[in-house]
Amino acid sequence: MLYYLFHYLEQFDVPGARLFDYITFRAGFALILSLFIAIVFGRKIIDRLQLMQVGEIVRNLGLQGQMEKKGTPTMGGIIIILAIVVPCLLLGKLGNIYMILMIIATLWCGALGFCDDYIKVAHHNKEGMKGKFKIVGQVGLGLIVGLTMYLSPAIVMDQNVEVVDPVTHEVVIEHKAQNIKAAETTIPFVKNHNFNYSWFTKWMGDGASTGGWIVFILVTIFVVAAVSNGANLTDGLDGLATSTSAVIGVALAIMCYLGGNVVYSTYLNIMYIPNSSELVVYAAAFIGATVGFLWYNGYPAQVFMGDTGSLCLGGIIAVFAILIRKELLIPILCLTFFCEDLSVMVQVAYFKYTKKRYGVGKRIFKMTPLHHHFQVPAGQVEAKWQKPVHAIPEPKIVMRFVLVAILLAVLTFVTLKIR
Repeated sequence: MLYYLFHYLEQFDVPGARLFDYITFRAGFALILSLFIAIVFGRKIIDRLQLMQVGEIVRNLGLQGQMEKKGTPTMGGIIIILAIVVPCLLLGKLGNIYMILMIIATLWCGALGFCDDYIKVAHHNKEGMKGKFKIVGQVGLGLIVGLTMYLSPAIVMDQNVEVVDPVTHEVVIEHKAQNIKAAETTIPFVKNHNFNYSWFTKWMGDGASTGGWIVFILVTIFVVAAVSNGANLTDGLDGLATSTSAVIGVALAIMCYLGGNVVYSTYLNIMYIPNSSELVVYAAAFIGATVGFLWYNGYPAQVFMGDTGSLCLGGIIAVFAILIRKELLIPILCLTFFCEDLSVMVQVAYFKYTKKRYGVGKRIFKMTPLHHHFQVPAGQVEAKWQKPVHAIPEPKIVMRFVLVAILLAVLTFVTLKIR
């Protein structure tokens, strides 16, 4: 809204009105505003949640400091959503298709998580919404994003190609003059980093392009569900999901800025996506919201984000990566989320297998999701081959996960130069 207001004021030569034309200015403003909303209005929302007795339901699993969290207000993800959406509405170009999709994804995942939290709190049901309904919601969002990217004429890309300069005979990077509509994405470790999903459907002949978009939509659905559920499982320690998401948000913001600038994308030999640079404003609001939420969510937490926040964070990260054509970098960038996912799946599968074969179920990890494995104190070890260890303090576990997230973010950028 402010963008359009100051754009209108430009014709009257109002001092400073042109500042809103710059992505960097609006992004910085969005970050500051989201921080302010999360910290100032966050306190009021927490007080309101306490009055409503919206407290976390905690099961005693024998973890250090676990029962102390009982009754801590949950559904704090409302703070994150508010701190993201308000700056975007005020400072973003609301006619930009990328911004529209990100706002839809934020509200969609937030509503899905809110329903889950409401069932838990209102019915005192720790399980919350049934998993199949969550999957339906995630599949729905994946379809909305995938189909919009396929059908919208505003979502195009510009391929980066290597050509030989006829004068110097040096290899230089150029972008085609005409934008194209293609189901292409960025893939690490290959020349030019471009991969077209129609490679899987070459056998369809003239329908290969349409087939490629179908594959792309299926990948979109999978990424949204996997990352959203991974972030949900990661939300088990004070500040863990929030801090790791903030690190991922910074990495995505940088990739978005580089890919949305034709000069930088040419220099780095990466795909140029016209008009996607507007998402830098959204990413700045996302970073500010998560960092601001840490003001209350850091150990010891005064509020939990609940599924309202965790499902929303995962959905945002997934959709953002898809829109800037970096979804195939997610396995590296969001490896902490996937490890949380895999630890649960491996644990359940191994337990069922050993119980069926030996009559007694055995575990690989002391407890899942993975972060709880490091919380189990000495003596609570089932497998003989596991050595008893002392429980690691919760803040130290969170800090180590954050350091790993930073390392993975750096590694993600490194892959763009390995070909």
